[in-house]
Amino acid sequence: MDALNDGVVSRSPDVIDVAGLTLWEMVEARASLTPDAVMAIDEADRLLTHAEYRAACERAAAGLFALGVSEGTLVSWILPSRFEALVLSGALARLGAVQNPILPIYRTREVSFIVSESRCRLLIVPGTFRGFDYAAMAEEVAAGSSTGVEVVVADPALPEGDPATLPPYRASGPDEVRWLFYSSGTTADPKGARHSDHSLAAANAGMQWSMQVGPDDRAAVVFPITHVGGMVWLFNALQTGVRLLMVEVFDPAATPHWLGRQGCTCAGAGTVFWLAYLAAQRALPPGEQLMPDVRIFNGGGAPKPVSLHHEMLEAFGAPLIGGWGMTESPINTMVHIDDPDDKKARTDGRPCPDVSVRVVLDGAVLGAGEEGELQVSGPQVCLGYLDRSLDAEAFTDDGWFRTGDLGVIDDGGWVSITGRLKDIIIRKGENISAKEIEDLLYAHPAIADAAVIGVPDPDSGEQACAVVVCAADHSITFEEMTAHLTSERLARYKLPERLVIVDALPRNPSGKVLKKDLRQTHGGQARSR
Repeated sequence: MDALNDGVVSRSPDVIDVAGLTLWEMVEARASLTPDAVMAIDEADRLLTHAEYRAACERAAAGLFALGVSEGTLVSWILPSRFEALVLSGALARLGAVQNPILPIYRTREVSFIVSESRCRLLIVPGTFRGFDYAAMAEEVAAGSSTGVEVVVADPALPEGDPATLPPYRASGPDEVRWLFYSSGTTADPKGARHSDHSLAAANAGMQWSMQVGPDDRAAVVFPITHVGGMVWLFNALQTGVRLLMVEVFDPAATPHWLGRQGCTCAGAGTVFWLAYLAAQRALPPGEQLMPDVRIFNGGGAPKPVSLHHEMLEAFGAPLIGGWGMTESPINTMVHIDDPDDKKARTDGRPCPDVSVRVVLDGAVLGAGEEGELQVSGPQVCLGYLDRSLDAEAFTDDGWFRTGDLGVIDDGGWVSITGRLKDIIIRKGENISAKEIEDLLYAHPAIADAAVIGVPDPDSGEQACAVVVCAADHSITFEEMTAHLTSERLARYKLPERLVIVDALPRNPSGKVLKKDLRQTHGGQARSR
């Protein structure tokens, strides 16, 4: 499916034309246009204006420059979603460094791997966050490293210096690497995707086309800012002037209420958060609104139940604006705010402007409605992996990125993700889509969350195991699950042989279920009925 080239982005006078600008050029442009406008607010009610942001970035850049950071220096960093993270990113952009934001869920094993592979010059971490001592971990990583990495603890202050000491700024080109993002490792060791300012700006352009963000918007940043999506929101804040509502730790009981009090209009950031908002709204007395100003529930990263869009409309009067992307290729498709409700509910949107998506099976490009692997091309795609040996498998001979996602494109161009190539259960030679079963399980009133995994079986090759979280004050038996799936006309050969009930599903920061963890935990478990 070719890119949408007719998308019109509405503009207010305060929305900047950022075509071709680097991140630092956007910082300068925004601070010059609206210096006193608030860029971000946090849960302690601290405010950060765009002029203050630019000045803080320059002071931090000078401090890092004194530590030896300059153009091309690779700096890895782990910080919560706080002002200092925004400033650090801007400071590194000012210096022309290559920055490697790392997810806070990573621990010694993953961080050691990243430090070793990337050969970063600095590793910047918080002190203790959410009960974990990142400083101690960083020192352990550094002690075991052969690359001579130095540790800087931002607890929470960053190094600072005199901006007069900074060298002149040089804007990078579209093929110059300025970012290194590691995949969240849902199925294997993380892989480092190389991005430029221009590829992240292209991802933001797709999001902006879809959501039509403006300076009056208030966007929830409830997931780690070090996720590629967090950096896309930084680009969007500089382009549009949207105010970022910074949340260090998402609390399903408290965070939705704080967002409501802040006038949140763009409530991210995916299924697990949307379900929390819905639960908080339903817990309120009739007639009381949790988020009276919300206009969209934006996000992606994980499958959404088909019914959720209509539930959100009923509860909030605001639609789901979902999309599809990944670390290597953020924001390939998104639902547009003007799309029909059935497309918002059932699809992952259409290709963003300048993005092309095709469906391929066994080397052949398929037509509308046919399922295969989704491949993408466009300016949002990364420049390849840091380990260049991975590129041959990741990219086709004609330059398309193999996403590993299964999907279909309908005759109107809307894309629907149907699963993962590696998320197919093969029982006695028959392929079973885990997502198809998961969608049906979500529809049962006793089930709040669900994942289906394949577990080894000596007779059939694999068995299907349903791992579910029950809704409050509900339970479900194996027989009830089977009866429900049968009533939904699921073919008998697709019925799960196992049911495991858990308190919560393990997820990464973008909301994807960590199925490798489920397989490790439940792969050998006996049938539960």
